[in-house]
Amino acid sequence: MVASNGSSFNPGVFILLGIPGLEQLHDYVGIPFFMIYLAALAGNGVLLYLIFMERSLHEPMFFLLSLLAATDLILSSTCVPKTLSIFWLGPQEITFPGCLTQMFFLHFSFAMDSAILLAMAFDRYVAICFPLRYSTILTPQVISKIVMGIISRSFCIIFPCVFLLKRLPFCRTLSIPHTYCEHIGVARLACADISINIWYGFAVPVMTVISDLMLIGISYTLILHAVFNLPSWNARQKALSTCGSHVGVILTFYMPAIFSVLAHRFGHNIPHSFHILFANLYVTFPPAINPIIYGVKTKQIWDKINLLLFHKGNQ
Repeated sequence: MVASNGSSFNPGVFILLGIPGLEQLHDYVGIPFFMIYLAALAGNGVLLYLIFMERSLHEPMFFLLSLLAATDLILSSTCVPKTLSIFWLGPQEITFPGCLTQMFFLHFSFAMDSAILLAMAFDRYVAICFPLRYSTILTPQVISKIVMGIISRSFCIIFPCVFLLKRLPFCRTLSIPHTYCEHIGVARLACADISINIWYGFAVPVMTVISDLMLIGISYTLILHAVFNLPSWNARQKALSTCGSHVGVILTFYMPAIFSVLAHRFGHNIPHSFHILFANLYVTFPPAINPIIYGVKTKQIWDKINLLLFHKGNQ
């Protein structure tokens, strides 16, 4: 590929503009995002602390939960600090390498979250359908292999996006009407054919998420079949309650993503500012709400939180 006049394969810096059309409200919009981000930091931090410190929580389910919490911290911290600086200090510069780094960790965290939720569904399937063999099936070695598979798959899916962007020449305005760098948004600033970026950036992640959703659906179909074959109502209720928090997190993660995809594909009359605002909610709200869901719905974690707060408070 030959760069045209005035184009560059190393454009220097981009300008992140924020939410188009809502510039006058940036100061006010930043306040709830800041509060949600603090909740995400505190909630996931407490989860990681409890799981690391409490030996009773050193089980496969809670290890996967700690991985989800760490990934959520990466997801929100990749975008929110820069977003808040745009809201409160005005449009911000970001270097091309910095933009690529932010883009990579944004999409990498999303792919990680999806794979972790699939692994957690498999964990619940084994726990409910094969309770007597749970500890022999999900050994520490197996969990380690699952985690390595999650990280490797996410890396292999997202890393090509970096090279797909680095190959493009940029000769148009380097202003991005967004609060963070994402693959297609940056690619659209290039003065070259971006068909490969569009096809890869849409098809591969979407197919990955669809396959994860299908496997999660299969897991929960088998789980429900096993639950309703249990002899007593108490046993059924206990089994369903162990899955309640996971189902809540799945809905919190996938429903906004599905809505966003459908809105981009069919919502041509939806203002661009709404798409950007929703995209920002998506990287802040799930990381903040997930610890609350697990804290309320998971008895072991709720008991440890009460012990941590009230035991220390009574000392």
